[in-house]
Amino acid sequence: MPMAMPTHHDDAPPPVPLDPYKQSLLNRHTENHFTAGDIVRDIIIGVSDGLTVPFALAAGLSGANASSSIVLTAGIAEVAAGAISMGLGGYLAAKSEADHYMRELRREQEEIVAVPDTEAAEVAEILAQYGIEPHEYGPVVNALRKRPQAWLDFMMKFELGLEKPDPRRALQSAFTIALAYILGGLVPLIPYMFITNVTRAVTASVALTLVALLVFGYAKGYFTGNKPFKSAIQTTLIGAIASAAAFGMAKAIQQ
Repeated sequence: MPMAMPTHHDDAPPPVPLDPYKQSLLNRHTENHFTAGDIVRDIIIGVSDGLTVPFALAAGLSGANASSSIVLTAGIAEVAAGAISMGLGGYLAAKSEADHYMRELRREQEEIVAVPDTEAAEVAEILAQYGIEPHEYGPVVNALRKRPQAWLDFMMKFELGLEKPDPRRALQSAFTIALAYILGGLVPLIPYMFITNVTRAVTASVALTLVALLVFGYAKGYFTGNKPFKSAIQTTLIGAIASAAAFGMAKAIQQ
């Protein structure tokens, strides 16, 4: 008889409690893992583009001898448009990830019902890759076959490498990227708000943005586990090259 599969993770049986000794060990042990990877990634995407694109635009317009008010107006318009575009991109990317997960979930559900022996063999193959012997993984395979939802979760995670996405992820990603883009994009425009002379404004913008790129690059390296100083230099160089290229092209076209 085909196995009835639950359709929601909420239908999964409660986990089997650990024995008191193991539970006490876990209660005393604290792991300092960083678990906000998705949010940090969205912030990095938003701030890096926000610092670089409006910075290059402002430098390019300054190279074309535009007034500070024109640079500021164009810059704010670009920040608004860029935030909307980047936020929409983040939303669609997260939504596509969730849709992909649900498609694979349904496919895996069907396979567990239609070809349970094959799926059980796949579980055994996965466990064998970790050096677990047949007499050791046999009880695990049998236990999973008695718990269809746990079996499905196991296949999604260990066969396909997919984690269940947060249903709020798409909106959170859109908002985080858009806000980070705005915060980053306003930095190179601040001098143009207070300095009417475009030459002095662009000089102040370059100095302010390079400092911001250094700080952002350092923070990015720190939170992503890379070398903070190396990350700071790389991020600053990329922003400097982008602005210098825009400034030079504007000068060349003007001539």
